[in-house]
Amino acid sequence: MSLNIEMWGVFGDVVWRLFIGLIIILITAFIAKLVSKFLDRQYSRIIEKKFDIIDEKRFATQYAFLKRLFTAVIYLVGIIAVISLFPQLRSISVALLASAGFAGIVIGLAAQKVIGGLLSGVMLSVFQPFRVGDYVTFKNEYGQIEDISLFYTVLRTWENKRLVIPNYLITDEVVENWSIADPKIFWVLDIGISYDSDIDLARKIMLEEAEKHPNVMKAKEVDPTAENGERKAAAVRVHELADFAVVMRLGFWVYDRSQAYATAADLRESIKKRFDAEGVEIPFPYRTIIYKKDLPTPSKLDT
Repeated sequence: MSLNIEMWGVFGDVVWRLFIGLIIILITAFIAKLVSKFLDRQYSRIIEKKFDIIDEKRFATQYAFLKRLFTAVIYLVGIIAVISLFPQLRSISVALLASAGFAGIVIGLAAQKVIGGLLSGVMLSVFQPFRVGDYVTFKNEYGQIEDISLFYTVLRTWENKRLVIPNYLITDEVVENWSIADPKIFWVLDIGISYDSDIDLARKIMLEEAEKHPNVMKAKEVDPTAENGERKAAAVRVHELADFAVVMRLGFWVYDRSQAYATAADLRESIKKRFDAEGVEIPFPYRTIIYKKDLPTPSKLDT
């Protein structure tokens, strides 16, 4: 009888601890959600009021990092509180942490990946080589930084793909940031013309087409001190005397990197149409074959 009472007592104690653990988990989730909403309200308020914010992108990046950091700390405290309810879990966790083999795994894997990713996330948030909203190129993938978390960065490409990049990886690579200081960029377009074509006419056509395009910046927008600043900031030079063509290079300024490809494609099409209309030839490769000996005359049988 006493044994049954003791067993029921142990069972009741375990059930009670499980119930308390469930309550702690629910409270932890509630507090995390409450803190998240509070931070969101404060962020919206600061953005609307513009309290001493110099760079909204920089502030948004720091906010996203701190929000996730606070949430992670709240859940960590909740997990520790649940573990402390069960002496068995406490003893197992202590034994595992004291184990040399487990410590080696933690140092070899977790320290390299998890802790390394966390430290990289902290570095990205503090030094901010790129910010949420910046346009960057990473390993030949161009897109916009959509999110920077504790462990990974999300890059939305021009194809609307989401690249989820571990922070420890992105901090070890070269990232081209097209937005960090001055968004305008200089872009070039190479078009070859035949050696028989008029270089001056080709230059005139290319400049005229650049002048028409709305995305090509004016000289005064690039440099306020530029003379004749109302003209477009474009120039054409002979870039190369190639095997089959005189390569003309059109250089122009656009307002940001997102416009560069489409602007170059538009100019390539309009210049090609003008060249066709005004007799400027875009050549194609050809070869002249010279035989060392005369070819034999075909015999009557062959004919």
